[in-house]
Amino acid sequence: MKADLFTHPLHLGLGATAVPQPAFTGMDWYADYGTRNAGDGKEGRLVSMHRFSENWDVWEMHPVGDEAVICLEGAMTLHQELADGGTATVTLGPGEYTVNPPGCWHTADVEGNATALFITAGEGTEHRPRP
Repeated sequence: MKADLFTHPLHLGLGATAVPQPAFTGMDWYADYGTRNAGDGKEGRLVSMHRFSENWDVWEMHPVGDEAVICLEGAMTLHQELADGGTATVTLGPGEYTVNPPGCWHTADVEGNATALFITAGEGTEHRPRP
C-alpha cells in the first residue's frame, strides 16, 4: 500500500502497529480520529504532515503526551504557553524540531511557506481561537 501523508495521516498504535487513516477533511476529522483509535489511549500517536502559507488561526493543546514538530521546508515560529505558566518562542528551519510538552498551548507563525511533520499524542486535544 502507498499513501500520501499530506492527505492520509498515519496512526501509530499499541503493539507497534501503523494504521493508515482516512483522508484528512479539516478540523472535524480529529474527533473521528479519536473515536477510531480510542483503544490505544494515551500511547497512540498521530503522524501528519501539513503545508502552511499563513499563520495559524488557533491555539491547540495536547494534555496526555508530547508532540514533536519537525520543520521540513521553510520556516515557522512556534509560540508556547507552558503548563507551568511560562512562555517560549522557537523558530524552526528545515531539519529542526521542537517538542510541545503535555498541557502546552501552542500556535505558529509562518514566514512565507513552510512544511512540517507532526508526531502527536492526540488524545484529549483541545483548540481555542487565536485572537
